[in-house]
Amino acid sequence: MVKSRNSSSLNRAEMPVKQDFNYEETVAKVEAIIAQIEAGNLDLAAVFDEFTAAVEYLRQCETFLQEKQQKMDLLIETLSDTPESF
Repeated sequence: MVKSRNSSSLNRAEMPVKQDFNYEETVAKVEAIIAQIEAGNLDLAAVFDEFTAAVEYLRQCETFLQEKQQKMDLLIETLSDTPESF
């Protein structure tokens, strides 16, 4: 059975980010991979491997940002639900 691209990406997006995840470090890894690919010094197989790694790092970043956005939305909702007392 072949999974569609959207269903597999949804499953990955639902997976929580590891506790020790560092967004800035992961973005730096992606930037380094892009620089290597753009430099043109890698053979084709290495380009595919590096590209695959970069995509996975970007998925981790997306999941991290989605989790943080959900937390922010919840906090904002909580603030909106509390009555103002002056």
